This record gives sequence, C-alpha cells and structure tokens, in this order.
Amino acid sequence: MIKPLIIDIAKSLLLARWRQTLVAAVGVTFGITMFITLLGFMNGLNDLLDGLILNRTAHIRLFNEIKPSPLQPIDLALRNDIHFIKSVKPNGHGQEIDNNLAIIASLKKDSRVMGVAPKVTAQVFYNVGKVDITGVINGVDVEAENKLFHFQEYVSQGNYIDLKNIPNSIILGKAAADKMLANVGDVIQVTSPNGERQTLKVVGFFQSGLQELDKVQSYASLATTQKILGKSNSFITDIGVKLFDISKAPAIAKEFLKIYETDAEDIQTANAQFETGSNVRSIISYAVGITLLIVAGFGIYNILNMMIYEKMDSIAILKATGFSGRDVKYIFITIALSIGLFGGLMGLVFGFLASLAVDQIPFNTAALPTIKTFPVNYDPKFYIIGITFSLITTYFAGWLPARKASQIDPVDIIRGK
Repeated sequence: MIKPLIIDIAKSLLLARWRQTLVAAVGVTFGITMFITLLGFMNGLNDLLDGLILNRTAHIRLFNEIKPSPLQPIDLALRNDIHFIKSVKPNGHGQEIDNNLAIIASLKKDSRVMGVAPKVTAQVFYNVGKVDITGVINGVDVEAENKLFHFQEYVSQGNYIDLKNIPNSIILGKAAADKMLANVGDVIQVTSPNGERQTLKVVGFFQSGLQELDKVQSYASLATTQKILGKSNSFITDIGVKLFDISKAPAIAKEFLKIYETDAEDIQTANAQFETGSNVRSIISYAVGITLLIVAGFGIYNILNMMIYEKMDSIAILKATGFSGRDVKYIFITIALSIGLFGGLMGLVFGFLASLAVDQIPFNTAALPTIKTFPVNYDPKFYIIGITFSLITTYFAGWLPARKASQIDPVDIIRGK
C-alpha cells in the first residue's frame, strides 16, 4: 500500500532535517501554549467579573422610576390663553410597587422564573458624631438574596443570616465601616429621609469588589428597612427576578412591563458596557493566540520550502520511480500535519501547566477577600479550539510548498535545470 510508504518517506525527510523540524514544532508549541494560557486567564477574569456583577444582579428588575407625568401643565392649559409655567415636578407616584404581593405570587408561578427577591431601597445618613455620611440601605429577603445572588460569598465578616435572626441589625460595606470606624458588634445610628433616627447593630461587613459602592451600600432585613422608613410590611420598592435562561431576559422584561405596569429593566440593558468589555477581552485573547499560530505557520512554510529546494533530486527520483504529483503533495502535507500535531499536543500540555502556574500566583487584595489566586478557566473547548487551529494553520502552511513539490518535473531536474 502506498499510504504507509508515504508516511515512511515523510518521516525520513523530517528526521533528515530534525533541527529545523524541532524549531517549527517549538513555534507551534509556543503558539498553542500562549493561546491556551491567555484564553484560560482572560476567561477566568471574565468569570470573576461576572461573579462580581452579573451573578449578583437580578436578571430582571421591576421597579417604579420617578419620572415626569405624561401630561404636562401646558397640555392641560387652554390654547388661546397665555400661561406662565415654572417649577414643574414629577408626578406624585412614589417608588412603592403597587400590588407587589400579587406580582410576586404571579412571578413564582412562572415556569421561566428561578426565584424572586423583593427589596426595599432606603436613602439614609449614617450618623458619625456630628458628621452625616450619605448611604443606602438595601432591605432584602435574606434567604432569597443568598439563594439567588450568593450574598454570603461577599460577607467578609459575620454571617448573613444574622440579619434575619437579630432585630434592627445591619451589614455594612467594609469601606463605609472603615470611614465610621465601626466594628462588628458596634451600634450605629442612621437617619431616614423623614428625619427619624434608628439605632442598628453591626453584625457583619461585606465587600462587593467595588470600593465606591462599598462606601455607601449596606444591607438589612426587609422588616428593619421598612421600619426605618416608617412603612408597613407590604412596602416594596424593587422586585429582583432570576430566570433559568438569562438570554431571554430582554424579551421577558418587555412582557413583564406590559403585564405588571411597572418599569422593567433586563440585565443585558443594565450592564451593556460591562458585557462589551468582557467580549473585547475574549476577542483580544483569540486574536493574539491565532496571530502566534499564523507566525508559527510561516516558519513551517519556510522550512518546507527549504526542504523542497534541498531535496529536488529526491523528489525527482520519487516521481521517476512511479510516484505521482498527488503522492508527493501528500508527503509534504503529512510533514506539515505531523509538525502541527506534535507541536499542538505539546502546546496543550504546556498550556495546561502554564495555566496551573498562573492559578497558583497569589492575588491578595482587600477589595476581594474571597479571591486568593489569579482566576483561570480550564474550559475543554479552549483545548479543542487550540489543537484544531494548530492543524488548520500547519495544513495551509504546508499546502503551498506541497503543491510546488508536486509540480516538479523530474526530467528538468535530471537535465540540471
């Protein structure tokens, strides 16, 4: 059979120029190693940022936005008269979601909804001696917040469930606690928008990874926040909805807007810039990796060209003894694919080892206490893409020299042309 013979000839040619073959294989190995390492690290970084932002954000947020009335005074005025209008205020509709209990019950029955987390947002002042610091208290259903949005992962000190078990308790943002010199177990005072003061016990700190957010944000139970605002236990300003399929959030948000007659914002719209940044980082990683492989492909192209030039007599003898141009082409494509396969497999191994090394590098920052090392994603698809690109690149790098070799006329070589 001709195929084993072609492989044997390709092997002989590879070993005859083993140094050049090794250089080409090292080029492919380096390209795949960097490709795997870059993709693993950049996607690990994206996963980390997704955890900080997207995993803590409701897929759909129902709320009442304060906005101008659709009918302004000028629309109600008589057209034939002259009117002077000033100090137009928004409509009188407050932030409370009307009929929120029925909405929550309806959402829980929706098969597309994984869970629902009601929230009360309260603008307050943290009272520190004679100084008032602006802050926001998020009143949450503690168990739902942890189940759907992994609240405990961001509580750096204390236990999230204490918000439910201890009346009038609060978990402060770490940056806010540092400004107030507050420790776990201390008692602080906050002033509501109505001017009422409330004493709260600090039961923990949380760190979102965004220091500017941690300077103002804090968490309390729904009951505590409603008490601070002087509202009933049915008062809700936000309803966070988590879906089984996040990709359907924009369409479902539009549906909820019509059904429940509240403002509805989906996660893609709210975090469009963030998602764009993640996509850009992934594109850069792929671009750098593919560029390295293309550079390695040029190396293989040059080596095969040199091999053809040096082995003109051998090619002529092969064709004179019955090998067709197609057979010669297969020999050189086999050489190229052998370099690509060997270099690619070694690149996968070294890429995995390099990823493991990156994964062990300490990454200690006060903003992210739960993160101890650099994030790395070991998704198998990166390795599949890597070896596929390796073979494709080396195939095309070998195709042109192989085509050139297949067109060599043995008569011209024998005549010395």
